[in-house]
Amino acid sequence: MRWQWQRFSELGRDDLYDALALRCRVFILEQGPYLDIDGVDRRAWHLLGRGEAGELHAYLRAIDPGIKYAEPSIGRVITAPEVRGSGLGRALMIEGLQRCQAAWPGQGVRISAQARLQAFYGSLGFQAVGEPYPEDGIPHLEMFWSPR
Repeated sequence: MRWQWQRFSELGRDDLYDALALRCRVFILEQGPYLDIDGVDRRAWHLLGRGEAGELHAYLRAIDPGIKYAEPSIGRVITAPEVRGSGLGRALMIEGLQRCQAAWPGQGVRISAQARLQAFYGSLGFQAVGEPYPEDGIPHLEMFWSPR
């Protein structure tokens, strides 16, 4: 997997197109309509994971502290349907957490996770905070990761 970690302004046209196309494919076509382009992308780092042929298989964004939460936040975590079950989602999150620690040393990371993925994020060290809540018609749960 070849990882790219870039600010929005550094993304090339093809990188941006591929990221938005994958987000649309997963978040809108698979999970139902909602407003994916939310104005936050410009204030985030973007992590893209490409396969050997250059195809985008994984993506997440890491939002600057003070935008969504007081801490840095990871969101829009996705893997392409054809690579699910390969462990790439775990590799993506580990890479994302490492990049967050490099960008914001010593700070924890907060996420708004789909509730059905609580065990997955928990296995990465995230702890649930509060009760589940609906977001775009899907139960979500705020979770927090603290650096060791």
